Amino acid sequence: MKILITGGAGFIGSAAVRSAIARGHDVVNVDALTYAACLANVASVAEAPGYAFERADICDRTALDRIFAAHRPDAVLHLAAESHVDRSIDRPAAFVDTNVVGSFHLLEAARAYWDDRGRPESFRFHHVSTDEVFGSVAPGGISDERTSYDPRSPYSATKAASDHLARAWHTTYGLPVVVSNCSNNYGPYQFPEKLIPVVILNALSGREIPVYGDGSHRRDWLFVEDHVDALLRVLEKGVPGRTYNIGGESECSNLELVQKICARLDSLQPRDRGSYSDLISFVADRPGHDARYAIDPSRIREELGWRATVSLEDGLERTVRWYLENRDWWLALRGRNGVGKRLGTAG
Repeated sequence: MKILITGGAGFIGSAAVRSAIARGHDVVNVDALTYAACLANVASVAEAPGYAFERADICDRTALDRIFAAHRPDAVLHLAAESHVDRSIDRPAAFVDTNVVGSFHLLEAARAYWDDRGRPESFRFHHVSTDEVFGSVAPGGISDERTSYDPRSPYSATKAASDHLARAWHTTYGLPVVVSNCSNNYGPYQFPEKLIPVVILNALSGREIPVYGDGSHRRDWLFVEDHVDALLRVLEKGVPGRTYNIGGESECSNLELVQKICARLDSLQPRDRGSYSDLISFVADRPGHDARYAIDPSRIREELGWRATVSLEDGLERTVRWYLENRDWWLALRGRNGVGKRLGTAG
């Protein structure tokens, strides 16, 4: 296939680009190159014969129409989004613009292109979302594809809105849409504002490692390479109109996660004195912080034969090693807007 991937210079998007090229697909990478994007993420495939890059904002309908007409993709993998909850608390307008308005323009551009081509049944529009749209899950509970939405942050609310738009474009216009909702991703190339890279980089710098509240908030963790494998499986084999939950089945508390990372750093690059866990500092909690996310991936396992293969222990080992071995990558990003600062304290 020729796949148009939005947000392909970001964390998950670049992993999808690299994986799609490795599998023999052609890729059109559409990215606005905002603060969290980095073309170094796709440098390994930049010269591949099936790769093309287009710098464009998904809110720019004229640019989108041009890109569809020029590249004629067989499918869209929509990953472009503002994604950091803390930033959404401080700057919700940017999240509405990209996640809601941008998704609308992309859906409309894809629909016009699909109509012009005679509505081929093989075309797919894969809208990628998050488990955060389900809100906080009670202990022992789990979110599946039938769970009602209950978003609690500006980020999750805008992702919920875009999910509804994508499904409406399938129901109303017949656009062959599939939707996926994933649990927390981690792995190489993750921008240093999310929990795991913040822990690693603060630890290596000898700075305090911030843990919100008492660290009891629980998340299901999904290694990014497992996620993109699932995304391409859904794109290739998913049934239009269906939603697929993608989970790592690796749940733990934030404090447990931070302690696991510190233990790996202790093993791989010991401090001169003491443990990295000595740097853990409990800080004021995020406003409206959801207590727990837990996702049920039974449908994708039973219908499409996918299941996560990387355990949390193995994934953290691979991730910590990557950051240790790629200092030039993250050092170049430390001066970007908001990196190394506490965000999302307004409430």
